[in-house]
Amino acid sequence: QVQLVESGGGLVQAGGSLRLSCAASGRTLSSYSMGWFRQAPGKEREFVAAVRWRNSYIYYAESVKGRFTLSRDNAKNTLYLQMNSLKPEDTAAYYCAADPRGRYDEASQYDYWGQGTQVTVSS
Repeated sequence: QVQLVESGGGLVQAGGSLRLSCAASGRTLSSYSMGWFRQAPGKEREFVAAVRWRNSYIYYAESVKGRFTLSRDNAKNTLYLQMNSLKPEDTAAYYCAADPRGRYDEASQYDYWGQGTQVTVSS
């Protein structure tokens, strides 16, 4: 079992930056593949980024590649998402998730989720 708590969301102007954190407890974060997802009102939850535990490869959705950076601090048991050059279309609730049973980019494959943190980007 692992518990996840996100923080760092807020209101930012287009072009600005935010860093989201996902603090884990219960198990060592490095033992899991981890992912970031987001969900805008009326839309399905979509993949943003993920890191595989086995080889630490990091994957990004095309829509955020070059602007977002996923990192992991194993000593702090915390996952981060640095978001730069934010756009209004990045507005969503952002969730971290752990331990996918299958594809890392499919929300349905994850059993453990945080409560989410809201990111709002104004134009």
